[in-house]
Amino acid sequence: MSDTKIRLYVDHPLGAGQTIPLGRDQAHYLFGVMRQRLGDAVLVFNGRDGEWRAEVTEAGKRAGCLRATERTRPQRMPPDLWLLFAPIKKARTDFIVEKAAEMGAARILPVRTDFTNAERVRRDRLQAHAVEAAEQCGGTFVPEVVEMQTLGRLLDAWPKDRNLMFCDELLAEEAGAGGLPGDASAGTGPWAILIGPEGGFSGAERARLRSLPFAHPVALGPRVLRADTAAVAALTLWQLALGDWR
Repeated sequence: MSDTKIRLYVDHPLGAGQTIPLGRDQAHYLFGVMRQRLGDAVLVFNGRDGEWRAEVTEAGKRAGCLRATERTRPQRMPPDLWLLFAPIKKARTDFIVEKAAEMGAARILPVRTDFTNAERVRRDRLQAHAVEAAEQCGGTFVPEVVEMQTLGRLLDAWPKDRNLMFCDELLAEEAGAGGLPGDASAGTGPWAILIGPEGGFSGAERARLRSLPFAHPVALGPRVLRADTAAVAALTLWQLALGDWR
């Protein structure tokens, strides 16, 4: 195990002796912010080849190079889990993406519902947050953040083999309603979690979701949670019941 705590995501093949070119932003971070020098070691990963120890071989203000020396962790893929959420305020949306990356979501899908306030999101900015979260938490995989689309359009093209954990805030008012997805007959396999907006789902959305054979309504306890809290709670429940925390 390497003694360095600096980790970088790189979009480049990794292997023993592999040269890894650095772009301007990564060079600035390593050499301008973290004060790394020739011969210093960092950890790198690309989401495919595990984590590698790499040494600085070139250090410049606008570019640089690393050389991979040894693999320090094998590649570990997350469960086949998507997180669907309605974007909210900027900082809280960033929080949802960061925690989804840390907690093992494989794909992150912003959705526009009837009561979603955010008209658009910057996918590139959210993807950068997912990368940063993976770098900081020791993961070897970065979930893809896709462009926002409407919930209706997403459901129209829903994969037949993927179950949906539909977090319905109204179930909090029904004693004994809901339950973990592990209680459903669907079992393991591809799953997705759906978190609604601050205003909740509309009646039409709720009716459609409850009519879908692949959707499993779940209550997240006896209280209505904020959207960002609900995302963390739902990911935790799913991971404990069906994911890689078992």
